[in-house]
Amino acid sequence: MKKLFIPMLLCLLVLSACGNQAPTNKEAEAPKEAKPSTITYQSENGPVQVPADPQRVVVLSSFAGNVASLGVNLVGVDSWTKKNPKFEEKMKDAAEVSDENLEKIIELQPDLIIGLSNIKNVENLNKIAPTVTYTYGKVDYLTQHIEIGKLLNKEQEARAWVDDFKKRAQEAGKEIKAKIGENATVSVIENYDKQLYVYGDNWGRGTEILYQEMKLNMPEKVKEMTKEGYYALSTEVMSQYAGDYVILSKNKEGDNSFQQTQTYKNIPAVKNNRVFEVDMMEFYFNDALTLELQLDFFKKSFLGQ
Repeated sequence: MKKLFIPMLLCLLVLSACGNQAPTNKEAEAPKEAKPSTITYQSENGPVQVPADPQRVVVLSSFAGNVASLGVNLVGVDSWTKKNPKFEEKMKDAAEVSDENLEKIIELQPDLIIGLSNIKNVENLNKIAPTVTYTYGKVDYLTQHIEIGKLLNKEQEARAWVDDFKKRAQEAGKEIKAKIGENATVSVIENYDKQLYVYGDNWGRGTEILYQEMKLNMPEKVKEMTKEGYYALSTEVMSQYAGDYVILSKNKEGDNSFQQTQTYKNIPAVKNNRVFEVDMMEFYFNDALTLELQLDFFKKSFLGQ
């Protein structure tokens, strides 16, 4: 009996050990596939290899607000962006750079450079980091934000913002039309460097929101003369371009003496207190951060919200 017991005990021990072994999981044992360090972005100049997760971006024109709104770190921005008081806190650590200051850009060690198609030294900039440029107005202002999202590997976030922004802007437009009337006209006029300009529907300063999303009316004279985006005018003819409401973009430190002339004071929008003044440096672009500012301003100005 004792002889039989010992072999049986050994079998039980072996079976027990086998039962306690963890099942083999080939998936768990297989090494996880590493995320790619780069992606291919289809730029207007052809495919470009860019970082999949850019950490040090330099923007040489226009698009800093798009990049910042998507939570990507900026190490260098253009002078106009640096002068924007609304960007001061968000971009305080970003250096001011230009397309001609290559040494400073090298010092910033960017992993991606973005700019307009008219920037200089693109060939040399490409030696520092992948450089992607855009032609202003080649795509509409919201598609431009989506393109920046694709470049930064954040297309989903960019599209979500665009959908939400369009909805909010269009809803505000309906409220504004209900208040000011279906036929009321709105002009966007800027005083820059002793010259007045009136703008069409795609040249920043909130024009895209007012005319494209809110569907507010542009005076016929403005529509006729701004086919190139903007038109220079004098104080003497300003009344011909001023709508029932005027968004007046001003350089607070510039010469605004035209506002003291009788010609200006006799414009109906001025007499009816329907001129809404904005800081030119805050209102200049049509990036995602500036668009949010512009939308808030229009809601407060037209609706008191």
